[in-house]
Amino acid sequence: MIDLTLNGKSISVEDGTTVAAAILNSDILRFRRSAAGKARGPVCGMGICFECRVTIDGVRHRRSCMEPATQGMVVGTDE
Repeated sequence: MIDLTLNGKSISVEDGTTVAAAILNSDILRFRRSAAGKARGPVCGMGICFECRVTIDGVRHRRSCMEPATQGMVVGTDE
C-alpha cells in the first residue's frame, strides 16, 4: 500500500493504482470543471480524452488516468 494526499486528506491505495482510480475509489466523480462550468471526469481511461486532468504535486492539467499513484504524491481535483 502507498499513501498519498487527495484534496487535503490522506488516503492509501494499492501499489500500481492510477491516480484516476484512487480518486474514483474515494467517491469523487468531478475531477475538474469545463470552461462552461460543467463537471468533468474520466471518459476513456487511456489518456485520449483529457477529461481526467487534475493537479499532481503542484503541476496542473496532468492526466490522472496515465499517472501511477506514488508514495507522498499530492493530488487536487476541482472537488
